[in-house]
Amino acid sequence: MRLATALRALVLPLLLAGCASSGNVTSGAPPAPTTLADEYQIGVDDMVQVSVWRNPELGITAPVRPDGKISVPLVGDVVAGGRTPDAVAKDVQEKLSAYVREPQVTVILTELRSHEYLSRVRVTGAVRQPVSIPYRQGMTVLDAVLAAGGITEFAAPDRSSLHRRAGDGAQAYGIQLGNILNSGDLSTNYKVAPGDVITVPERVL
Repeated sequence: MRLATALRALVLPLLLAGCASSGNVTSGAPPAPTTLADEYQIGVDDMVQVSVWRNPELGITAPVRPDGKISVPLVGDVVAGGRTPDAVAKDVQEKLSAYVREPQVTVILTELRSHEYLSRVRVTGAVRQPVSIPYRQGMTVLDAVLAAGGITEFAAPDRSSLHRRAGDGAQAYGIQLGNILNSGDLSTNYKVAPGDVITVPERVL
């Protein structure tokens, strides 16, 4: 019961944002999940390695503090949270240029500690056990629903939806979950993306 309440608290803001931005469930397929690659934004507790070519004494390996910053020799505090590694490297490089001639700085993420939470997939509604599970490449709607123990006898599976962040809001995509489970029709068995929320509503009695 506590888990279901916690999931509702996590999911509700996302769903409200989706309603405010779109107001409708899209019948088409969601865009293909993207990879982290260079677009990954550093988060609190991520382990960051800063290296300065030919100046190893200026390099550090440290976690991002709760205030989103890291401390770099000579430079002091640098904002890392919410930025890409390349952006942080350019910032450090610019500030170091006052002390080092033509510094060449690289920033590498050695541990993605914050991403484990951000990349979870959540399933809520009329399922046996609402869950928040780690995202895995290739994971589909069916995988996530099965991880939640399947649907209950009160579910309205063909009114299910997948909610995905889109800009400042979210977009909902219709899922024919009943067809997936009962008929093997995988046309709406979409691949999920980090942060997706799958909702299975109860049928109207």
